[in-house]
Amino acid sequence: MSDVIDTEGFRANVGIVLMRGDGSVFLGRRARGGGWQFPQGGMQTGEAPEQSLFRELHEEIGLTSGDVELVGATQDWIRYRLPARYVRRDQLPLCIGQKQRWFLLRLRQGAAKFAFTATSEPEFDQWRWSGWWEPVREVIFFKRPVYVQMLRELAALAFPQGPPPLPAWWDEATTRG
Repeated sequence: MSDVIDTEGFRANVGIVLMRGDGSVFLGRRARGGGWQFPQGGMQTGEAPEQSLFRELHEEIGLTSGDVELVGATQDWIRYRLPARYVRRDQLPLCIGQKQRWFLLRLRQGAAKFAFTATSEPEFDQWRWSGWWEPVREVIFFKRPVYVQMLRELAALAFPQGPPPLPAWWDEATTRG
């Protein structure tokens, strides 16, 4: 199966915000490059977003649909363009960025057994629990606007009584790039 790239050059992708009962979220350190981010991955031809979600959940962190509860998703695709230096011009069809549907999952049990060995090239080599807004500061600069938009949208589902306050570093982190 191949990745889905639309006529504008955006690769269809699903993103996963995995939350545990105390409101903290899973962050993984990329095995290549060392940056921290949420699990995410490309949709394959013929897959619906939820199918991609559960395939990626298993491939990237070793969990199954039985380990989580699907709380909700972003209303629409959230797009970002890759900086020119990250565009692989030698690959066709040309991918200029991603369009992502983000899903909020809640662990069914507090202690999950994460495994990064479901694929021959693991996405992550470490993980940690993080506060809700912290991933904005941790993710690579060109994904920050997506994380801001997505976390704000999903916060209403994650925290029905109101989201955690924005941290002191918020304005600086969300305007750098």
